[in-house]
Amino acid sequence: MKRISTRGAALACGIAAVVLLAGCGTRHVSRGIDAQGQAAEVVFPEAARAVLREGTFPSREALRTIGPGATKDQLYQSLGRPHFREALYGVREWDYLFHFRTPAGVVTCQYKVIFDEHARAQSFHWSPASCVDQLAEASVPAAAPAPRPAASGETRIELSADALFAFAGAGLGDILADGRARLLEIAQRLSAARDLRVRVVGHTDRIGGDAANQALSLRRAETVRQVLVDGGVPASAIVAEGAGEARPVTTGCGDALPRRALVQCLAPDRRVELFVHGIGVQ
Repeated sequence: MKRISTRGAALACGIAAVVLLAGCGTRHVSRGIDAQGQAAEVVFPEAARAVLREGTFPSREALRTIGPGATKDQLYQSLGRPHFREALYGVREWDYLFHFRTPAGVVTCQYKVIFDEHARAQSFHWSPASCVDQLAEASVPAAAPAPRPAASGETRIELSADALFAFAGAGLGDILADGRARLLEIAQRLSAARDLRVRVVGHTDRIGGDAANQALSLRRAETVRQVLVDGGVPASAIVAEGAGEARPVTTGCGDALPRRALVQCLAPDRRVELFVHGIGVQ
C-alpha cells in the first residue's frame, strides 16, 4: 500500500476546495436575472440539496452588515461559503441554509443573494419571507436622529447620488468622474469662505432594508465629505450625516410599478445635500 505524504494530502484538499468554489457549481436557479442583479422570478433550491446539509447558525450582526455592492469575498468572510453547489466565479446567486435560536425554538430559513453582472450583491431574499424578522429580533441600535432641515442663513446644495456614484456604490472608488469634478468645483468655492460650517447629508430611496439604507446614506455622505476635504475644505468644518430613506421627496411611485420603473421614479430620493453656512459663500 502506498503512503500519501502529508504535503500531498494537503495539496489534494486544496485542489478539491478550488474545484468546489470555482468550477462545478450551478450558475443559477432563479429566472430572468438581469444585469442589475434583479430576478424576474426568485427560485430557491430544495433544502435537501444543500452541500452543507446541516446549515449554520449565522451571526445576526454579520447579516445586518450585508447590503448592495458587497463582493463575494466579503460575503464569504461574513457568512461563509454558499451551502449549495454554487461556484465562486460566473454564478449569479448564492444560497444559504440558516438556523436561528428563538424563544419558541430553532427556526430554519433559506437565504439567497443575487449578483449583478459585475459579481456585486444587489438583491437579497428569504424563504419563508417571514425569516427577515429574525434580523429585527435581536437588539438593534436606535436609528440615527433625522438630520435637521436647512437653518436660517444656510445655503442648500442638492446633488443627485446617481450622478455622483456608480450604481450601488458609496466609496471613493465609486465616485464618477463628473461627480468628482462637481464636488471639487464646490470645494474650491467653499475653501475661500470664512467661518465655514458644512453638513453633508446622504439620502436613499425606500428600496432595501432600513438598516442597509441608513448605512448606505452615511457612507455616501462620508465619501462626499472626504472629496471636499481633499479639495481644500477644512476637515474640521464638515460633518457627515445619514438620513437613510426617512426623508423622501417623491410621490406617486407605487410599489406596483415594474422594478426598473420604480428605481427610475425614486431617483430624486437618492441624493446628497450640503447645508453650508459661511461668510463669502457664493
